[in-house]
Amino acid sequence: MSLIHKIALTLISGVGHVTSRNLLEFFGSPEAVFSASFDQLQEVDGIGSITARQITDTDALQQAAEQLKFLHKHDIRVLFYSDDDYPRRLKNCYDAPIILYYKGTADLNHSRVVSIVGTRKASPYGLALCRQLAEFLHSYDVLIISGLAYGIDVAAHRGSIAAGIPTVGVLGHGLDRLYPAAHGKVAREMLKNGGLLTEFPLHTLPDKENFPKRNRIIAGIADVTIVVEAASKGGALITAEIANSYNRDVFAFPGRTTDEYSQGCNFLIKTNRAALISHAKDLPYYMGWETKVTSSSMIQASLPIGLASIDSKIVQLLAAGPLSIDELGNGAELPQSKLALHLLNLELKGYIISLPGKIYQLI
Repeated sequence: MSLIHKIALTLISGVGHVTSRNLLEFFGSPEAVFSASFDQLQEVDGIGSITARQITDTDALQQAAEQLKFLHKHDIRVLFYSDDDYPRRLKNCYDAPIILYYKGTADLNHSRVVSIVGTRKASPYGLALCRQLAEFLHSYDVLIISGLAYGIDVAAHRGSIAAGIPTVGVLGHGLDRLYPAAHGKVAREMLKNGGLLTEFPLHTLPDKENFPKRNRIIAGIADVTIVVEAASKGGALITAEIANSYNRDVFAFPGRTTDEYSQGCNFLIKTNRAALISHAKDLPYYMGWETKVTSSSMIQASLPIGLASIDSKIVQLLAAGPLSIDELGNGAELPQSKLALHLLNLELKGYIISLPGKIYQLI
């Protein structure tokens, strides 16, 4: 598929992610969408005469060609949602963007991905927690995601850099600029062992409405979201809510009831929207990351001959170590509704156990 057509599909006014997916499902490719007639376009569910006219009359292809020149010049990759290197965890989210723009070296499908979010007005307590998280998680082979904003976000990135952990910043604007500009040095360091990621095309300004959209990527790209400090309202709580809607794990550090920027974390814990952690060491425990890996050869030797092929596939995947339900679904190529039945069957037969955080491992 033409990269220009892929980009152009996201530049049509009034055509969002859901409509784009409907168009692709109906026509089969971005090229076919732009080749379709006005009448053909209106056959697609949700496409009326106004949207059809916007597609046929758009100059999106010309805009996309201009953007592509800049992307090539600055080594920015375009990740289409059907590409193998598109973040697989995010792909499972119903409102995932069909295109991402990425500059960096980190693997967005890293084996363990942790998002860290919080207030822009971080206290010394919150900054210390960020350093503690990064230092402790160094030995657990994680990728750390945040939003490169002031406060907790940039502290998470700085802590990752200091600890040698790959870290990716998800931006609320195009990659032809950086906001806030004060974090330019941190961003350049991140490009050496991490990267910068956005769904927004070039020339997109860091407008206020872009950041809640950005937050769904922070939540969707990770196995778990950690809220370090947060007021009773704000972006960190939005990210936590989105992560919960994606059925992802959420943890929060508690704080004093009198502290303004602990109220959000305390609320998440009190209302069971987040599990409480008081130290970085709690995270790998709850996520099952401290479990000893069983060798593949030992597993194969212990398998009964009559095990069903799908169950056998699940066991083989788990031979490499504990996996989340999303990772198992991708590896076994099964929707979660069907996968859950096989996992329950294997659990009842005594071959696997479920751990906190929707993680599964072999017994």
